[in-house]
Amino acid sequence: MKKILISTGGSGGHIIPATTLFDHYIENFEIFLVSDKRGAKYIDQNKYPFEIIDTPKISNNIFKIPLILIFFLISIFKSYFYLRKKNIQYLISTGGYMSLPFCVAAKLLNVKIFLFEPNMVLGRSNKIFLSSAKKIICYSKQIKSLPNKYKHKIFLINPLLRRDLYILDKSIKNEIDRSFKILIIGGSQGAKFFDEKIKKLIINLSKENKIYLIQQIFDENKKLELIKQYNEINLKYELFSYNNELYKIFNNVDFSITRAGASTISELIFYNIPFLAVPFPHAKDNHQFYNAKYYFDKDLCWLVNQDEFKTEKIASFLTNLINNKKEYFLKKQNMEKFSYQNTWNNINQKLTGLINEN
Repeated sequence: MKKILISTGGSGGHIIPATTLFDHYIENFEIFLVSDKRGAKYIDQNKYPFEIIDTPKISNNIFKIPLILIFFLISIFKSYFYLRKKNIQYLISTGGYMSLPFCVAAKLLNVKIFLFEPNMVLGRSNKIFLSSAKKIICYSKQIKSLPNKYKHKIFLINPLLRRDLYILDKSIKNEIDRSFKILIIGGSQGAKFFDEKIKKLIINLSKENKIYLIQQIFDENKKLELIKQYNEINLKYELFSYNNELYKIFNNVDFSITRAGASTISELIFYNIPFLAVPFPHAKDNHQFYNAKYYFDKDLCWLVNQDEFKTEKIASFLTNLINNKKEYFLKKQNMEKFSYQNTWNNINQKLTGLINEN
């Protein structure tokens, strides 16, 4: 049986695709999963057996560079011996600096390398190993920063979604409930910006509309403050920290305000939940903006830059959306058309063929 290693780590944006790939491959291949310490907290240890091989975080501090290089070399040696010990034949890297040591080791051992790039901008780590990779798994052929000479390596699939998402009912409502349910998502890294801005927005919006708020909180210290202020305006709400199974409530949500991580917006589109994307402006190479822009251009979402997020303006936009529903339901229809071919079996067949044909 062919042996595949999936290397991942860092944030939920890397872990979710890695575990989804694990689920796709586990029935036909022998699968191994490796993460760094940061990513381990996002993995369900009861469901996914994995090992930790940590990678030092890259720093711009010149005084730390010698120490980082030493630890990085140690990570490469650990990766090298891991690949040899397990007799790995295929490496699937989900990107990020934590996958660099395994890519280096795989190249030294002539292990076949496959890169995974869910974003609309090619990640810097993936860019380093383009020449060594057999294929790069993408959601679009319009990946920025991908040199033309490597575009033939693109292996196109529909956005990866966790298996459980295909089981739950989609949001197919053709009317808005009396309480407009708004979901606020900051992603696995949280969104401190949202804590303050959303409070002001909801207070403004609730003056004219009946709102039910489900909000991810970044700063737990502000939770009591938000509870007090939401209670003062008699708002119905739920506050939560990062939840890896947030998708379980998607079919009860009318609208979302979210960052633009590839996994999050793919799930919202699949569930036909209209959303306003507010990309994290400090994401590497501004990739969140280009993720959102790709879907915005297909008329699947709304998009606003963080520095243009004005609470009065957004409140007016949402009030108009609630009262004049044509644009809202057009987005839902577009999402349904966009996702109709995204099935577990379709993606599974493509991914299985990728390994068997290489």
